[in-house]
Amino acid sequence: MGSANNQGICWWFLAQFTRYSLTLFLSAVMFADAVAAIPKNQGLQIEQQTTQQDTTRAAAERLFQEGMQFYQQGTAESLRQAIGKYQAALKLWQKLDEQSQEAETLNQIGLVYDDLGETQEVLKYYNQALPILLAVEDRTGEATTLNNIGKVYLSLGEREEALKHFNQALLISRAVGDKKVEALTLNYLGVVYNSLEEQQEALKYYNQALPILRAVEDREQEASTLKNISLVYAALGEKQAAIKYLNQALSIGLAVEDKRIEARTLNDIGFVYASLGEPQEALKYFDQALPILRAVGEKRREATILHNIGGIHKSLGEQEEALKYYNQALSIRRAVGDRKGEILTLSNMASLEYRRGNLQPAQTHIQAAIEIIEDLRAKITNAELRDAYSASVRGYYEFNTYLLMELQKKDL
Repeated sequence: MGSANNQGICWWFLAQFTRYSLTLFLSAVMFADAVAAIPKNQGLQIEQQTTQQDTTRAAAERLFQEGMQFYQQGTAESLRQAIGKYQAALKLWQKLDEQSQEAETLNQIGLVYDDLGETQEVLKYYNQALPILLAVEDRTGEATTLNNIGKVYLSLGEREEALKHFNQALLISRAVGDKKVEALTLNYLGVVYNSLEEQQEALKYYNQALPILRAVEDREQEASTLKNISLVYAALGEKQAAIKYLNQALSIGLAVEDKRIEARTLNDIGFVYASLGEPQEALKYFDQALPILRAVGEKRREATILHNIGGIHKSLGEQEEALKYYNQALSIRRAVGDRKGEILTLSNMASLEYRRGNLQPAQTHIQAAIEIIEDLRAKITNAELRDAYSASVRGYYEFNTYLLMELQKKDL
């Protein structure tokens, strides 16, 4: 635009020069002086603005990184501190009108709230990120956020809503050619259909994901997909097929020499063996995974393994051993703020105590689980989401009512 204006001025001078040479000369000098003066003042102002923006941007980046550090610590307290840092960074990104960073920070806040089990907050931040990603035409980010939202709905048992978001993400990832996101979305769709007991439909999606993951050399997700396929075959009662895919998953974990992948795969294999009704074989894999997870510092997964080991001992009738592992899992889950995991472990402890004939300890554990449920539900202001959450946890209330009735009978 600037060059076009200058060209117009030059032609005007040439056309008028012969008639108004002196006037034009004086005007030209005055115009030149004026032009020279404006950039000088504006340049200083722009320089000051640029310096201020650079300072603000540096502060936003520092706050975001501090948030990441708190998030990686993985304790209940550090997760809250992470949120504070991210929210401070968010205000600065909004001030700078840097929308891509704003959306990234919103997604990160949603992720932290997901770890804390606060469903309403999770969806609030993901849904704020989505229109921004649309505005900046970040289709990959849009698909990833849709997947994140779908996972939240899946955790609430809202499978239709989950499918809607996963299918949107699949269309976008295919449109932009992002193979990794496409494969991940296919996996999520497989999980939904497996939960609906539509195993053949689940296999269709997993088998679409597998060659893509191999092509892009995402070994971690490939191992996860193989584990998911094994779960389908286990549900179908096809033990040998399930074991075949498990062994493929384990070979990947060992081949890449990534201890995290190895430990996660060992846990997944143990889980599948447990679902196949082979507790001793499951225990063997859980016991291999536990020291690796402790070595790499993955506390949440360590708690999951401890919980799983407790479940195996419970199935074997080894109640004291089961309680020992449940208590270890519970302690870690409380420390890292895994409230949903805490509910699960408390309910299993309640079930174990009931089987031992200890009604009061059983009721105490299930009541503690319900108190967490009530706290989480109170933070859901959306009526539809609150109803969905209530439906997903109804069994805990029914078990508590039954225990209270049994305790009343005992007192009669």
